[in-house]
Amino acid sequence: MAAYQIQAENDSDYDRQREFKAFDDTKAGVKGLVDAGVTKIPRMFIHEQCVKLDDAPAFHEPYFSIPVIDFEGWNDDETRRRNVIQRLGSACKKWGFFQMVNHGIPRSMLEEIIDGIHRFHHQDVEVKKELYSRDYTRKVLYNSNFDLYQVPAASWRDTLTCVMAPSPPNPEELPPVCRYVERRAAIQIPDE
Repeated sequence: MAAYQIQAENDSDYDRQREFKAFDDTKAGVKGLVDAGVTKIPRMFIHEQCVKLDDAPAFHEPYFSIPVIDFEGWNDDETRRRNVIQRLGSACKKWGFFQMVNHGIPRSMLEEIIDGIHRFHHQDVEVKKELYSRDYTRKVLYNSNFDLYQVPAASWRDTLTCVMAPSPPNPEELPPVCRYVERRAAIQIPDE
């Protein structure tokens, strides 16, 4: 992380794109910043709109719930299928996220996938750098902020992308710490 320098807040010559590139060139991602001991959020992650907000809460409704979409029977009944698709669209537009239930993926499988991703992100940065790329034609890649150079402020996230459809990558393309999970997924979840 020595090559990446956080620009001062009062730097009148601040160049967000230059900071994005310096950050991206480290190939260490947000976790690399944390591992390097950063104690202040770098300016490139600060959304200018947020700087101007007052102390009022962003959400004023006292009761709300994350949309939960039940997939049970969605593939058996055309009306049910249309309803699920409509609810998905609505949740994406209004909330940007949702929870799926009764999707047929065993909880143990989901937990193994989460554990595999956790193992990936906690590897040595040199191992992860081998997969760091902005080439979205690759089936497996790791980076921080897929839209890094198009946004006014970066998001505090790193992503391991594994494109599984229409055909999964060769197991050798997957990070070694995730290969066991992929094999179990291929065995337990049949193709439709």
